[in-house]
Amino acid sequence: MCAVVRRSPSVQSVDRAISVMELLARQGWSGVTEVANELEIHKSTAYRLLTTLRDRRLVEQDAATEKYRLGFGMLLLASAVSADLDILRCARPICDRLSEQTGETVTITVLEEDEAVIVHQSVSRASAVSVDWTGLHTPLHATAAGKVFLAYMPEDQRLRVLNRKLERFTENTMVSASGLKSQLQEIRDQGYSHTVEELEIGLSAVGAPIRRSGGEVVGAVSVSGPAFRLSPEDLLAAGAQVRDAADEISWCLGYHATIPGE
Repeated sequence: MCAVVRRSPSVQSVDRAISVMELLARQGWSGVTEVANELEIHKSTAYRLLTTLRDRRLVEQDAATEKYRLGFGMLLLASAVSADLDILRCARPICDRLSEQTGETVTITVLEEDEAVIVHQSVSRASAVSVDWTGLHTPLHATAAGKVFLAYMPEDQRLRVLNRKLERFTENTMVSASGLKSQLQEIRDQGYSHTVEELEIGLSAVGAPIRRSGGEVVGAVSVSGPAFRLSPEDLLAAGAQVRDAADEISWCLGYHATIPGE
């Protein structure tokens, strides 16, 4: 006997709202009656959906014809996705090259609310890392990429993160707000961050900021590897390499305040 799956009213509304936007994407300007007929829903339901989407600027209405089409609010949503896609387009060959140069794992990370999310990973044939970190959410205070975001994010957001209780992952994890503030200033001064066994025993990393054309930090590139292979001297050399790679990716994204390699 097959169970009947019933959608909750809220889930059904979300599904219908998405269907409305997909319809407008295909057909362009459409009236309430057209939407209702295409989706096989009552006109009053179509009107409520279109009005709600209009109020959120996801669709717009022509005052003369009273018809609807997708609105500028969709561009704001799409821009977030396209920004990540642009980063990946620019970063992949540079990350592959950096991974082979260092013999370590290279990742691209973006900021999602108050966490860092890995969106790309290049693994050298010589790397000791065999796991795929893509999609992993990591804390800002205990990772090289996360500290990059902390260093360059708006002050109010940084204070919100630093004023909460920070989790200690190892004995090396920096959980002091004052200590982190000192580290963040150092990151801004030298252009890259580093962590030594702060998130995980035996793992060290170096990260640098990726900027788009306006100068905003939109990502971070990092090199991660075993702590015994990334000594303080190695971290210094890797820091320069990672910073150069970040500058090269930023140049591709339209940020020309620095010249890669100089």
